[in-house]
Amino acid sequence: MQPKSILKVLLLGLVALQHMEIGAGYRILAAFFFPGKSHFMITDAIIRELVHRGHEVTFITPFSLAKENLGANYTEVLIPQYDIWGEIRDLTNTKSPLDMTDTSTITFLRAAYTMGLSSTNFAFEQNEVQSLINAKDKVGKYYLLLAEQFFNEGALILGHLYQIPIITVTTFGYSNYLSSLTGIINPWSYVAHGWKPYTNRMSLMERIDSVFCSFTEEIMRYFWYYSKQNEILQRQLSRQFKDLPTIKQLERNISVILLNSYMPLEAPRPSAFNMIPVGGLHIKSSKPLPTNIKKFLDEAKDGAIYFSLGSQVRSADLPPEKIQMFLGVFSSLKQRVLWKFEDDKLPNLPPNVMVQKWMPQTDILNHPNVKVFISHGGLFGTQEAVYYGVPVLGMPVYADQFLNIKKGEAAGYALSVSYRTVTEKELRYSLTELLERPKYRDNMKRASLIFRDRPMGAMDTAMYWIDYVIKHRGAPHLVSEGVKLPWYQFYLLDIVGIALAVILLPILGLLLLCPSFRSAKKPKPKSKQN
Repeated sequence: MQPKSILKVLLLGLVALQHMEIGAGYRILAAFFFPGKSHFMITDAIIRELVHRGHEVTFITPFSLAKENLGANYTEVLIPQYDIWGEIRDLTNTKSPLDMTDTSTITFLRAAYTMGLSSTNFAFEQNEVQSLINAKDKVGKYYLLLAEQFFNEGALILGHLYQIPIITVTTFGYSNYLSSLTGIINPWSYVAHGWKPYTNRMSLMERIDSVFCSFTEEIMRYFWYYSKQNEILQRQLSRQFKDLPTIKQLERNISVILLNSYMPLEAPRPSAFNMIPVGGLHIKSSKPLPTNIKKFLDEAKDGAIYFSLGSQVRSADLPPEKIQMFLGVFSSLKQRVLWKFEDDKLPNLPPNVMVQKWMPQTDILNHPNVKVFISHGGLFGTQEAVYYGVPVLGMPVYADQFLNIKKGEAAGYALSVSYRTVTEKELRYSLTELLERPKYRDNMKRASLIFRDRPMGAMDTAMYWIDYVIKHRGAPHLVSEGVKLPWYQFYLLDIVGIALAVILLPILGLLLLCPSFRSAKKPKPKSKQN
């Protein structure tokens, strides 16, 4: 072969290799509008993994990853921060998340819907988002839209505009409203509303309460919330686009829902082919602890307790008398205590207690000397505790936190106290139970084994289904026909109406005929003759 021919072959090979490298990944648009820091834990993990695997990701987000130097495959569309929690405080008449303990489920639902509407509208008002909406030559630019399955359904319009399939990611795991999104009907007889502290074994009064909340949420979504989301689309996009689809029509384009849940943290319930549990995918391999925390835990010969109320609920907002009560109980223990406490200083700190504004939670829970996790019961923290096998003392505040701790109590790896009413005696007793009785750690170890035992890891499962939906062009074979039915057909109300008509109309006819029949049979009075 001549040198020129050899050179040509080599050049063609290099071009082919370059093409293969570029084509190894897909171009993915990710739209996550909600400014909730805890929600970002699962979003952040997925985006990083997609970029790591060679996909090109355009990420619409209120939380920047720009400092992470993710490379040329990562493009960020940053939504400015704003105080969405201020609206919640106004709606719920609360000063801090701790006060939401007294908020009713219906009020909290309305507050969550309001958060979703506000954050959706705010995102659409941003020039960078409008640039994506108004971009020319949209078809073929992206292969997939990723969006959060929370209360930002307006983001689904991007899938319609770019003519691409959609995968959504839940934060709370299963929710009652997913029923109509996936074409299955949740049996309210044993599937409790997700923000109620009820297991799948409910009493009569609990079922009544759960059914009331589930029914009310359905009515709110169909007849109030969806119309408000539609109004946002009309207000923000109707000048550029005609015949905009409704939110319900956009939801029918969802190919797969990645659920932030997995056994045994969720009881068995009906599921569709496109509901994929990936709970725990945010849990990464443990990293070395900071020197001071590592030394503190390594020297905890009698074990240690980790105390954190998450990213939204602040320990520093606890009543001063409760903070002093906690410190008093901690000082009487032989165990050491790591406390994520947001203020700079905490007076009268016992020598066995360390406080810091931020702590690497998963790395701490992975330390063999950590024996108990005092937690508010958030889903991410609960998953981490189960993953690493650490029993939980729960202090739930709002939403699904009560349910998460209730499940832990039912499974025998958690105890619960109220941050408002807990006494020194109750706190000491609960901690002593969890620390000294092996059954809690044994039960948690069993739960951990179930949570970890999967055909594929949580992240690998998510990546598989993302590739699957793109490869099969939306994978319509996964989606139930039930999603296309109007609500009255979905819940068989038309059949119920016909059945009632068939049964009641003849009875009504007989009732109407009976008076006529009796009046016909009744003898006519004889007329008097003069």
